[in-house]
Amino acid sequence: MAGETGTKKIRKGGETLKIATFSLVGERRLGMLDAEAANVIPFDLPAAEAAGGLLALIERALQPRMLSPIPLERVTLEAPIPRPRRNIFCVGKNYHDHAHEFAESGFDSSAAAGPVPKHPIIFSKVPESVVASATAVRIDRRVSNAVDYEGELAVIIGKPGRGISKERAFDHVWGYTIVNDVTARDLQARYSQWLIAKSQDTFCPMGPWAVTKDEIDLATAGIRCFVNGERRQDSRLSKLIFDVPTIIATISEGITLQPGDIIATGTPAGVGIGFDPPKYLQPGDTVRVEIDGIGALENRVEALAA
Repeated sequence: MAGETGTKKIRKGGETLKIATFSLVGERRLGMLDAEAANVIPFDLPAAEAAGGLLALIERALQPRMLSPIPLERVTLEAPIPRPRRNIFCVGKNYHDHAHEFAESGFDSSAAAGPVPKHPIIFSKVPESVVASATAVRIDRRVSNAVDYEGELAVIIGKPGRGISKERAFDHVWGYTIVNDVTARDLQARYSQWLIAKSQDTFCPMGPWAVTKDEIDLATAGIRCFVNGERRQDSRLSKLIFDVPTIIATISEGITLQPGDIIATGTPAGVGIGFDPPKYLQPGDTVRVEIDGIGALENRVEALAA
């Protein structure tokens, strides 16, 4: 493509930047976020490619040329991959404190095997559950009266692979974003599988953008979640029971991971069911998930009209 730079690194002034999927006058586009200048610099991409969001960049060997900056106030941020091609892979009970919290809640069907899992617990959320930051999480009271939040780091796969070793796992990582694994706890308790409880419409806020893997230090980065300004979750990514390489190695044992696959890595203690009585989400609440090196994902909760 004319104007390509001949490099896989997405850089401006030597610094790796955040990548945003956004819409402008009804057209989906992809660009580099320059937070200091409060603008986004679009990639020169055909509309058909930009429709996939971050997928357009992951699947290109070379960086497209850049267009003129657009003020952030003129655009609407979307989820980095607005419609993932496959279900989002998720990991349950992946922080020690949350594993104990969940085992004691009465909602954990695996508690008989002990609070801390011996192997990663993998489940999924359907692609249609994904919504952007600043988009409403909608609660349908006819379906659930126990909706909870779970702030999580999400891994974005950039290189396909099957039988990936822990030692080579990061070779297959493109970058990271933030996910709120919203969950209907009553449905989680009702069914042995968690898909229905985790996959309700709007139950996977994602964003507000994505960062390349060299943008965040998993050994030091913190993760926090606030509900109406109250700090509920506060931990570090280094406290995962099963780290990112272990998760990738586990999922790829017989499943070929594909570029654009998303893996939500688990949530720390402080979710609503960890309180007595539980602190479930209510219409009017605002949930904010922060991860150092990425940013903040924030969504308001609304009641779904009958």
